[in-house]
Amino acid sequence: MGRLFWKFFFAFWLALLVAGAGVGAAVWLHQQPLNERGEELASGPRTAFLVNATAATLRHGGIAALRSLLEEWRDRGRGGAHVYVVDDADQELLGRAVPAEALAQARRLAQEDSEQRIARLESADQRHYLFFIPTQSDMARHGPPPSPLLPISINILASLGFSALLAWYLAKPIRHLRGAFDAVAAGKLDTRIGPRMGRRRDEIADLGRDFDRMTGQLQILLGSQRRLLHDVSHELRSPLARLQAAIGLARQQPEKLEASLDRIERESGRLDELVGELLTLSRLEAGMSGAADEEVDLVELAADIADDARFEAEAHGRQVRFFGAGEAIVKVRAELLHRALENVIRNGVKYTREGTAVEVRVEQRAAPDRVLVTIADRGPGVPESDLEAVFEPFFRSGSGAKTAGFGLGLAIARRAIEVHGGSIRALNRPDGGLQVEIVVPVGGRS
Repeated sequence: MGRLFWKFFFAFWLALLVAGAGVGAAVWLHQQPLNERGEELASGPRTAFLVNATAATLRHGGIAALRSLLEEWRDRGRGGAHVYVVDDADQELLGRAVPAEALAQARRLAQEDSEQRIARLESADQRHYLFFIPTQSDMARHGPPPSPLLPISINILASLGFSALLAWYLAKPIRHLRGAFDAVAAGKLDTRIGPRMGRRRDEIADLGRDFDRMTGQLQILLGSQRRLLHDVSHELRSPLARLQAAIGLARQQPEKLEASLDRIERESGRLDELVGELLTLSRLEAGMSGAADEEVDLVELAADIADDARFEAEAHGRQVRFFGAGEAIVKVRAELLHRALENVIRNGVKYTREGTAVEVRVEQRAAPDRVLVTIADRGPGVPESDLEAVFEPFFRSGSGAKTAGFGLGLAIARRAIEVHGGSIRALNRPDGGLQVEIVVPVGGRS
């Protein structure tokens, strides 16, 4: 049992004991005034009737008749067996123990001519007999009062069991959570706590479900990291292999040194580009993008990027058309937003068919604090199952022609847009091609 169990246990147990003591004290205080007034004798019409009836039996039938009546009442469990008959020697007729306080009060009242006749003195056989009904006659008939230790013991045992059960109920899922955290710390990311919670529907069960979501996300992130390392090593291996081949060729064929140097320069440039994009992606993943505190006209920024991409597109028989008017001032980090839009537009130029155009649109959405940028091409599109995966690092769809690049452009674009509190998604156009929608909040990330 852990420390939390004992804290719960003693807290609930103490609360129950204090509550029981309070109830007992209230009952005692409620009964205390009766004892202080010395009300030791029963009263009322029924008491007067029973006292008078037994006194009449003594007067007309004698001691034998009275004894027979009291014994008959006692055997039958009748209320008349409560009547006590005490002689001059303070001996009760049936040999029952007589409460001293009740006897003293009965003698005092018998000297008075009480209208209720709760105590009556009669003479027979030259003896005086006192008739009365004590308030505690039930206790005298059934024996001495039970010890107060009995209810106290019952209260302690009941509170002990209840407190232990409740503390165990609350501490058990926490022990499960502790074990699950230890398992995750040991690298077992497939650990789940939900099945151990059973049918609980409380905050602890919610905590267990949050833990499962956390471990699931950690498992996904760790898997992504491993895939990223694998992809990076794969992408680096190819240019490094070509570099080694070019160096070997230059050594074996000195006459082709110039061609080998050109090849080495190209591969070095590819490596430099890959490392730069990886560093950019890493900074975005780590949240090291800086503050979005530059006010930029998104319409003007997108128009400049589209104009630059048009030169590259025209060299390959393609076009870039821009649609947008007015101003759309956003508070962003201009370098990141420029990189994101450029990556998406250049990706569209890369995949659109020859003789077609990439359409870039900037428009204010219905919500006044959002700006929508749409980049649509006329390429082969992407399978529906890959529409989300195109934004993962090193992803290349198998539907399009093989082109140069590392598959990092759209991944960098998504991270850059998300840094600004925006969103990006890809969908296939009904008449062919891929359409990428970028939503940027006017005020940047709040």
